[in-house]
Amino acid sequence: MKDAAERGHLSGNGYYTKKCQSFFEERYGFRKCLLTTSCTDALEMAAMLLDLGPEDEVIVPSYTFVSTALAFVRQGAKVVFIDSKTDHPNMDEDKLEELITPRTKAIVPMHYAGNACDMDRIMALAKKYNLWVVEDDALAINAYYKNRPLGGIGHLGCFSFHDTKGIQCGEGGMLVINDDRFLKRAEIIWEKGTDRAAFFRGEVDKYGWVDLGSSFQPSELNAAFLYAQLENLDRIQTRRLEIWNAYHEKLVPLAKESKIYIPEIPEYATNNAHEYYFICRTAEERDDLLTYLKDNGVQAAFHYQGLDISRFYSSSGNSKQLYNSEHLTNCLLRLPLYPELSYNDILLITSKIIAFYRTFINA
Repeated sequence: MKDAAERGHLSGNGYYTKKCQSFFEERYGFRKCLLTTSCTDALEMAAMLLDLGPEDEVIVPSYTFVSTALAFVRQGAKVVFIDSKTDHPNMDEDKLEELITPRTKAIVPMHYAGNACDMDRIMALAKKYNLWVVEDDALAINAYYKNRPLGGIGHLGCFSFHDTKGIQCGEGGMLVINDDRFLKRAEIIWEKGTDRAAFFRGEVDKYGWVDLGSSFQPSELNAAFLYAQLENLDRIQTRRLEIWNAYHEKLVPLAKESKIYIPEIPEYATNNAHEYYFICRTAEERDDLLTYLKDNGVQAAFHYQGLDISRFYSSSGNSKQLYNSEHLTNCLLRLPLYPELSYNDILLITSKIIAFYRTFINA
């Protein structure tokens, strides 16, 4: 960050922005990367690129962060929510085709906890019905589907570097463009609707306003902070996986006793250790456990509230109930996971969870 300041360019698209973008393009083979101020911005850029209108529908998971849907609603489209699987928070691909109508324009798979959705099935349906696929990779840095990096399979991919993520810069994101048809316009949208980037490459003699766009570029200070994280990505990821495995080793016995449910990672997916979570049997049990852990100095948390039952969306009159998403809303619990967490911390946390079930919860 000191180096970025001394270079004298603190606004967007400078030295460290380009370094971060090149890192992803070279390491993962992404066609083109554009750093943004958030994953929400990356999703909004994707929605703009799709030229959505009020007659268009976009299929998104209910169990996700609001930005996954909001970006497309802001462009005037109708979101159609799909339920989670019975055994994993990811969208249920078995229910996907029945939701596709002549108005459907895109599918937005969100890879929960960095575990891949079944991208072969999703891409096959997209090809069959001529749909776009926008991957929500907010939780999926350095995660793979059948040896292919997430973010590089759909037509567009959207990453987050928010400070709740494994690799972060406080606030940040990135749009990945994998389809050449979006390359030129994505850059214009990123440059506030101007052809400024083409001007600096000498492709036009002056630049001006040519399309829609906004101020999507992060400052060089954020990009420099992010690049320092990327330099340590392998070390960070190794440590996070060690913590994940330690949690798993201690809590699997509770799962075998059917006290909690720990979703299996699909065989086609890798584990980037974005988070360690499990699912309690009831909402009351989950909330009691959260309170018990907090009283014992452990800051565990729930996660998303199903968007289909949100106050904003439920006012639309869509009354179809998504049972799996609702169950996750009520019963999923996440444990602390960050590189500085010690093995003694893990022992303390897991011992408290075990004590809760041994002491307060009957089989």
